[in-house]
Amino acid sequence: MTPLDTAPKVSDEIRKTTCYMCACRCGIDVHLRDGKVAYIEGNRDHPVNGGVLCAKGSAGIMQHLSPARLRGPLRRRGPRGSGEFEGISWEEALALAASWLAPVRETAPEKLAFFTGRDQSQALTGWWAQQFGTPNYAAHGGFCSVNMAAAGIYTMGGAFWEFGAPDWERTKLLLLFGVAEDHDSNPIKIGLGRLKARGAKIVAINPVRTGYNAIADEWLGITPGTDGLFVLALVHVLMSAGKVDLDYLIRYTNAAHLVDDDPRSPTHGLFLRDAEGRELVWDRDRHRALPWDEPSAKPALSGTVNLGPTHAKPVFQLMAEAWLDPAHAPEAVAERCGIPATTIRRIAAELAEVAFEQAITLPRPWTDFRGTHHETMLGRPVAVHAMRGISAHSNGFQTCRALHVLQLILGAVETPGGFRFKPPYPRPVAAQPKPHHRVTPGLPLDGPQLGYPRGPEDLAVDAEGRPLRIDKAFSWEAPLAAHGMMHMVISNAVAGDPYPIEVLFLYMANMAWNSSMNTSAVMEMLTRTDASGDYVIPKIIVADAYSSEMVAFADLVLPDTTYLERHDAISLLDRPIGEPDLVADAIRWPVVEPTRPGHEGVRGFQSVLLDLGARLKLPGMVDAEGAPLYRDYADYMTRHQRRPGIGPLAGWRGDGNAHGRGEPNPDQIARYIENGGFWSQAVPEEAAYFKPWNTAWADFAMKIGLTDTAQHYTFQLYCEPLARFRAAALGRGEHQPPEHLRDRLAQATAPLPIWYPPFEESLVDPAEYPLHAITQRPAAMYHSWGSQNAWLRQIHGQNPLYVPGGLWDALGFAEGDWAHVTSPHGRITVPVARMDAVNPRTLWTWNAIGKRPGAWALAPDAPEATRGFLLNHLISELLPPRGDGLRWSNSDPVTGQAAWYDLRVRLEKAPPQTRSAPHATAQTSPVGRGPASVAFDGQWSGGDGVSARDRTL
Repeated sequence: MTPLDTAPKVSDEIRKTTCYMCACRCGIDVHLRDGKVAYIEGNRDHPVNGGVLCAKGSAGIMQHLSPARLRGPLRRRGPRGSGEFEGISWEEALALAASWLAPVRETAPEKLAFFTGRDQSQALTGWWAQQFGTPNYAAHGGFCSVNMAAAGIYTMGGAFWEFGAPDWERTKLLLLFGVAEDHDSNPIKIGLGRLKARGAKIVAINPVRTGYNAIADEWLGITPGTDGLFVLALVHVLMSAGKVDLDYLIRYTNAAHLVDDDPRSPTHGLFLRDAEGRELVWDRDRHRALPWDEPSAKPALSGTVNLGPTHAKPVFQLMAEAWLDPAHAPEAVAERCGIPATTIRRIAAELAEVAFEQAITLPRPWTDFRGTHHETMLGRPVAVHAMRGISAHSNGFQTCRALHVLQLILGAVETPGGFRFKPPYPRPVAAQPKPHHRVTPGLPLDGPQLGYPRGPEDLAVDAEGRPLRIDKAFSWEAPLAAHGMMHMVISNAVAGDPYPIEVLFLYMANMAWNSSMNTSAVMEMLTRTDASGDYVIPKIIVADAYSSEMVAFADLVLPDTTYLERHDAISLLDRPIGEPDLVADAIRWPVVEPTRPGHEGVRGFQSVLLDLGARLKLPGMVDAEGAPLYRDYADYMTRHQRRPGIGPLAGWRGDGNAHGRGEPNPDQIARYIENGGFWSQAVPEEAAYFKPWNTAWADFAMKIGLTDTAQHYTFQLYCEPLARFRAAALGRGEHQPPEHLRDRLAQATAPLPIWYPPFEESLVDPAEYPLHAITQRPAAMYHSWGSQNAWLRQIHGQNPLYVPGGLWDALGFAEGDWAHVTSPHGRITVPVARMDAVNPRTLWTWNAIGKRPGAWALAPDAPEATRGFLLNHLISELLPPRGDGLRWSNSDPVTGQAAWYDLRVRLEKAPPQTRSAPHATAQTSPVGRGPASVAFDGQWSGGDGVSARDRTL
């Protein structure tokens, strides 16, 4: 009998790099056997995941071996959307792209719309677009989470998810709002495990109880779009009971800053300032106004003071007047929220109990920016974490702001046990760029396209107030659209509103499918022709690694590598991997070389972009003689400097001994590889908390190049940039919005957080559309890539619509039934399943499981293409018509965030079906079909993950 080998040899070599299966960017060990990827596990030496790896990360091997991988450049030969292509050489592809782009740059650079998905290299792609000269650049954040990001920056100088995290080691009570499991999953899971082990309480506020919510100690199944009501009710109870950290508010926020409260004053709603421009507070002992940063000041938080020709109130007085109103009492909001008033009051009491009766003190001396020395660090061990669930609503910006106010009145931001920033944050609005939009043919844009406006003067509008960007970001329709509005690009370009474009250039953005609202209509728009029979969008270039739905609509396809075959910089200039106690960045590098036998081959998109930039002679990408400045992206990662001594990577600069700042080091990438693919440096203990006011943090941040000067500031309970836009809406100032936007802008830009009903809810008949419908990403998926992954498909090969138990019974559903779901925009027919752990007025499903037939190398009868579906078909990028002839974006009016969680629908039982509807026509697959099965017996079948006998080329 042959003895059983209980420890077979897994690999003959291990190479360490960074995962790309979600936005965690965990460290991984890639096991190679005979030069091919055999196994992936977590890197136990990595500072973020410490060896933990989720199902997505382990399944990266199937992403790398996917039969849907593109194999060479493609030029369209059939109609758009058909998927019919011919293979061409890289030289042909790049020459063709350059021939399309060069005349645009020389005549009207804004006619290029360059938008990217979850590419994680926005420091490069944004810089490239700036050098080209187009203002029309952004990534997918406007579709995903800009409400959260912008609200955090404008309020605190940092936000949830990539900018900060709970103090997992010291938190005693955690509130989770709308956090799905696809983002940052390993750090969150590790953190939640620590909380559970210590007996800390976790309260989840989410319409659906899945994932993190399922392991919470308490789940509150809130009604979608009412999170702001719930949060302001908590604020109401806490302020009514006097459970507010007044010392924290005075020292570290603008709660005491004086606001002009005279409606007749030209500065009504703005802060009062001295002759040097410093904001003023009222000293309660000396009875006079002093600068906010005067060390000896004893600021008043209440009352009204007369100053010269006007009168003013401290911000805290305005807060009390706004939120102590009975309209914010739990009893007034409970029915709309779907949470009993007694529960709201109990949660508020628990917050107060933990924050003030269970406060913690660390024996760490520190000195604040006023020069005051503190022997200890006082902590309020209440933490909050939030994500897309509160962001993807048309009231999401103000909801996120309200949530930050809740944290701040408890003194629970940047204190032990609370919410903490991850380097390179905190970074106040004053340290952020403003958006730029000045176009000059043949020259770079006048600055970065994305940024944070301080007032109407920073908008991207012309002298008549018309938008200058194709997506209308930074216009009066979305003044603080810090991430752009990718979901509006195609619709606006086809409508010629504000102008048509010549080239649509997309990278990793599946705009023909799950990354669009209004999916069916977007596919039609991409193929729409004018009176002469020409496509309304003349040219489409798509760069992707896989045969996605969007690839089928491209005129030119630039094939990317998989993440195991490329260089990447996970940079402090962009989206680094650090944690609150750790400054860190990382790389990816080709642990295996990209091979696509019998084809032209694939190239890393970043290298392709630099090549294309050199062909176009873009500044910074060619030398004085016009020769390419960088060989490839790896060379750029090593030698590029954004400012002197600061480049994409912070580790091992100069002679290899400098970190953060230093001259380029030709051996830098080799040092990263030797160290496991990352660089990290611990934040000094005395700098770990109170960062915005801590001199030790300021010194450390300057030393390692995060900042060039100390950036001390107060948290903004009252947001003056919003007050400036509101003043314009009310008719004051040089810059004025269009008349039809005044009322909406005046409401939405309230400088203290407010709540208003989501727009779609206000425009539809609640009797006709009584239900909410939402979609969320499952833990096993991240990008639409996930559901073509052989391993992950076994977890989510199809998706039902989950129906609350009470509604299920009322409509007489049974297992295996189908339903029609109708919105003001359209109808879908889908399989249904019962679920009792969901808000009783809410339907939901997993996102991006459904696929178009022929995409992703899947069989035409694959479950993803037959029983899988998207809610996106029911969601429009435009709100229902108001009868005024205007196109109203289905977005947050402040940030332009896509409001795809505002969807209202009705549900009815349908006859038995064989496939979901609508059912898109099949696209031809340029890579054929995948194998029926994949096996590993020391070598993956076919040598590259696809059995030769199962290929269709």
